[in-house]
Amino acid sequence: MRKYYLISLIGFLILFLSGCAKQPRVSQKPKIDTTLPKVQEIRVIADITSVAFEWTPVYDERVEGYYLYRSSQNSAKLKRVAVIEDRFTSHYVDSGLKPNTQYFYRMSTYDEDGRESVPSDVVKIKTLPLIESVSFIEAISNLPRRVKIIWRPHPNPRVKEYIVERSEPDNRDWKKIATIKGRLQAEYIDKGLKDNHLYFYRVKVKTYDGIVSAPSKVVKAFTKPRPKIVKDLKATTDLPKKIVVSWKKNPESDISHYNVYRSSVSNLFFTLHAKVKKNEYTDMIGEDGVVKFYKVTAVDKDGLESFKQDTPVMGSTLPKPEAPVIISSNIEGNSVIIKWHPRDDRAVSYMVVKIEKQGFLNSKEYKYKNIKNTTFKDSSIIPNVKYTYIIYAVDRYGIISKPSEEVEIYIKK
Repeated sequence: MRKYYLISLIGFLILFLSGCAKQPRVSQKPKIDTTLPKVQEIRVIADITSVAFEWTPVYDERVEGYYLYRSSQNSAKLKRVAVIEDRFTSHYVDSGLKPNTQYFYRMSTYDEDGRESVPSDVVKIKTLPLIESVSFIEAISNLPRRVKIIWRPHPNPRVKEYIVERSEPDNRDWKKIATIKGRLQAEYIDKGLKDNHLYFYRVKVKTYDGIVSAPSKVVKAFTKPRPKIVKDLKATTDLPKKIVVSWKKNPESDISHYNVYRSSVSNLFFTLHAKVKKNEYTDMIGEDGVVKFYKVTAVDKDGLESFKQDTPVMGSTLPKPEAPVIISSNIEGNSVIIKWHPRDDRAVSYMVVKIEKQGFLNSKEYKYKNIKNTTFKDSSIIPNVKYTYIIYAVDRYGIISKPSEEVEIYIKK
């Protein structure tokens, strides 16, 4: 197996060397053979990064092909940049050149030993300048978290696409953000940006052969700012079973609505509770003495929301009135007289609850409402019955206080 591998390798080397026999032997210093025919009538056409050559082929049998020499300076030594390996060839393109640059060329023929003819006359040509970018570009400001860039379509039909680049004041490195296909496309919307932030943009064009233009002029735009923080936030503490939250109307003309956030604690767990059009919200709690904390934001027509307040406002429903204090309970004849002292100046009336017990399972309850003074006389009593009296204060909203201490009365027959 190893012997077969060696034989195959030797055979490959023989074929390889024989195939390379006709390749010119390039020496450091050209060997000039003045008898070899010279290249005549070289015609050149320049593009942006390439130069095309056309010449009259030399059909002399001694000629193997052609050498091409190039320099970018008139006084500099020309260097060999191409070997054209067929004397019947009459066209060649030298690519990878710099735009808008002067180049100098010569050609010579060469034979199978690498000797070459006297070089042709120097051909001078300048590559074309880079294609210009778009002639008009504009960035549109005050859009919500985006910037719209528009430009005039490039007139050159070689343009394949546009390259959009962006930078920021705190990072002036240009970043490619989009490639827009099609010469007639003339718009790009940059989304997902910061609020009230400055951005810079420029556009390059790219041709079908991969040439990228110099950048366009730089344009800038600001994204739309959030609405201002809602001010003068207030919440009531003196209304029954509800809290009214109010605030100053925002100065922006395009406010869509306000978001009301609510929490039961002052610094955590604020959740969206309501969306309102006006600068006031009534929170129907339905209970007495409930404390809530509020923050309010403004939302514009584009959905941009203002920041919340650092400190919330506290509101509460009106608490129950304080329970009265019973100061005396006496039996006078066949009547019970109970007196009490109010502990809350909110009380506008009182309610007395009497519980009558004539046995373990026989109980009745009586309510005496809208009592305006602080004395209650009960003449509807029966001997050998246990009575329990409880006093409640009632405010102008009908909120009933917690019960007073109970008073028990028992009249023997």
